[in-house]
Amino acid sequence: MKILLVNKFYYGRGGAEIYVLNLEEFLKAKEHDVAVFSMQHPQGLESPYSKYFPENVEYGKVDAKQFRLLLTRPFGTKEVKRKFHALLNDFQPDVVHFNNIHTHLSPVIQQIAHERGVKTVWTIHDLKLLCPDTLCLRSDGEICELCFHDKRSVLKYKCNKNSFKASLIAYLEAKKWTKEKLGKYTDVFICPSKFMASKLIRGGYDDKKISVLCNFIDVEKTKRENYAKEDYYCYVGRLSREKGIKTLIEAAKQLPFHLKIVGSGPLSEELQQSANKNKNIEFVGHQRWEGIKDIVGKARFSVTPSECYENNPLSVIESKCLGTPVLGANIGGIPELIEEKSGMFFESRNVNDLKEKTEQMFSAKFDYENLAKESQNRYSAEYYYQKILNIYQK
Repeated sequence: MKILLVNKFYYGRGGAEIYVLNLEEFLKAKEHDVAVFSMQHPQGLESPYSKYFPENVEYGKVDAKQFRLLLTRPFGTKEVKRKFHALLNDFQPDVVHFNNIHTHLSPVIQQIAHERGVKTVWTIHDLKLLCPDTLCLRSDGEICELCFHDKRSVLKYKCNKNSFKASLIAYLEAKKWTKEKLGKYTDVFICPSKFMASKLIRGGYDDKKISVLCNFIDVEKTKRENYAKEDYYCYVGRLSREKGIKTLIEAAKQLPFHLKIVGSGPLSEELQQSANKNKNIEFVGHQRWEGIKDIVGKARFSVTPSECYENNPLSVIESKCLGTPVLGANIGGIPELIEEKSGMFFESRNVNDLKEKTEQMFSAKFDYENLAKESQNRYSAEYYYQKILNIYQK
């Protein structure tokens, strides 16, 4: 088959990008013809299709050119339309597989593919189709679903960057690309979690167009010679409010166990100051995969303390494939990934419950090697391939 993968970034920026890069590599290994449509970016990977990529948009920059793109790109610019048409003409895909496209590319490309009669598949990595700010978090940090049915709420609470101007752009984008339009332009929505599927249905999307298919990873990179553990637990992820890292630090400060924190983000300095006198909390910063593999692989367990609607976090899947159980917040799609033999839950935002469950995790017994092998089978690309091929051919 000829498959066109679309995502606004073409480098390992986050979970959606890692998914796209892994999918591209695996589909090529299966001898499919794969093209990519993305946005130009200083960190972008080389691609034979980069000549079709529209100009980079840097949100936060204030020069006139970037400001114009900021205001127009979410609604479909001439450059995006022209280059996407050109790629469709030259590549002639059987399927266009969309991922994160809002704001930087725009769903106008979804409309173009649909109107040209190409099958459209869309993997839903976040709640952007329902929430203009994607996180379903108000500026005060509270979970909110008001925009599922009334997008004006993003203006009322200034959810996007706590800015009325930014929230206004997000509001106008949502009004332009309504669920009626997006539902019409999409043949199949792939939801990596049952949770995400339930939210789309609640927001008015047709359940007949929704397929639930858990993400996969490159399980070969998770295989280890042994599954021996050291006496610490760990967190891997962005150091930001919605990830629940503040709650994790507060609980960790009350415990005698060593915590390794992998990652960076806007709260890095604040968190390090908060934990400055606590020798049990270690910040190891951003790590490449080999560093993550070593830290997570040797940890007694990892923690996913999210305070937002996580969809299908790769950090949980990777941890299990490394033979490391997970203590996860009972929110979003996280509970779908954790069973009794692979970890425990705690109430999101509850410091005391997190503290108690951390203690229980240190005293619990797990079969680390069996967890790794079962997870590697469950989340392998081979398992995923048969499912995604059925969707492409359906």
